[in-house]
Amino acid sequence: MIISPIDYRYGRDEVKKIFSEEARLSYMLKVEGAIAEAEGELGIIPKKDAKNIAKYANTKFVDIKEVKKLEKQIGHDVMAMVKVLAEVSGQSGAFVHLGATSNDINDTATALQLKDFYYILEEDLFRLGKSLSTLAYKYKKTPMMGRTHGQHALPITFGLKISVYLNEIMRHIERVRESRKRVIVGKFMGAVGTGAALGEKTIEIQEIVMRKLEIGYEEGPTQLVDRDRYVEYVSILSSIATSLEKFSTEVRNLQRPEIDEVQEPFDEDKQVGSSTMAQKVNPVVSENISSLARIIRGFLNPMHESSILWHERDLTNSASERFIIPYTSVLIDDILNKMSNVFEGLKVNEKKMLENLLNDELVLGEAYIMNLVRLGYGRQEAHEIVREASMKSRKTGMKLKDLIEEKTGKRLDDINPLDYTGNSIAITEKILKRFERLNGRKKVKPNQ
Repeated sequence: MIISPIDYRYGRDEVKKIFSEEARLSYMLKVEGAIAEAEGELGIIPKKDAKNIAKYANTKFVDIKEVKKLEKQIGHDVMAMVKVLAEVSGQSGAFVHLGATSNDINDTATALQLKDFYYILEEDLFRLGKSLSTLAYKYKKTPMMGRTHGQHALPITFGLKISVYLNEIMRHIERVRESRKRVIVGKFMGAVGTGAALGEKTIEIQEIVMRKLEIGYEEGPTQLVDRDRYVEYVSILSSIATSLEKFSTEVRNLQRPEIDEVQEPFDEDKQVGSSTMAQKVNPVVSENISSLARIIRGFLNPMHESSILWHERDLTNSASERFIIPYTSVLIDDILNKMSNVFEGLKVNEKKMLENLLNDELVLGEAYIMNLVRLGYGRQEAHEIVREASMKSRKTGMKLKDLIEEKTGKRLDDINPLDYTGNSIAITEKILKRFERLNGRKKVKPNQ
């Protein structure tokens, strides 16, 4: 019986596979194999037994059904895995899990999952960055209305709007890259973090194990890897989700019929907008992104709570983390790809952008203030003249420029709002160049 929508509605198989039950077992077994190999190299267990354990420490030999069946009997998931691995390893099974505690396996397996997911996460961010850079370049000279407080403000370019989003995504790429060394860490220090079971060699074993697995290790463990690392991870995902909701909200706003400047992709031949209002073209993907972004952020508080444990560890973090890390990872990948799809297929209505801009002379209020200052007025005096004229223009429908000239007796410059986009193009081009450099240093998974 399937209950969670993440199993049948949301998320890509590529990512769900990393956090699946089968993959989790595979990562745990990989850790057990690395521990045995390290102990064999240091002469703690016979080398032939170490090689044998490493050989059988995979899901070809350790059947997940057998592990789950045994777990039901003994009530311990890691010990069930250990027992089945020990059994299939024959006489060598006597050395399985030597000196380890459950969370040496669990936390290190989580690090391996996150190591694999980080490559996908970075690829997702670069894909979104590419879609944004394409739009920003194409529309860097396209004027549109800038809005503050939901009201008309000053002219900008659509390229500038999109380049601001691109700049935000580049910061997220930097955050993801910088966090790798703090988030992707495992441990092999036993029950309370002292490594007492195998004595002074434990530190060396831990270094060998983590080097084999190509991850970092916890320098100051308890029974766990310190949870501030996971808090940072979920915080970064929450921050990315917040950006995506911001972007998708802007798409939804600009798609409103009274604005009509963009539209997310919509298959007019097949797609249904409403079960009753057949005429509807709804921004459902952008709305879905907003909805799922809130779910991701909702996991941040439980992750903080899960880092507050008694003494060297209790079990209050265990159940919540089984949801938090897989769900936030699967969902952030889902909405990153949906956001890329939106921007890659975005319909941009340049004609409407131009119409909305040219139909509101009040957008030149700041320009007229500066014009008056050049004519000798103080800035505050010029501001009050334009403010009063703007209020009168709203009431009477008279032209703002005419009202200002009538009030001052001065001839104002003819100002075209299309020429009042400031440094929009220069800012956009600078951000595009930075993304081009960053994209040139893009990391890929070693086996790609």
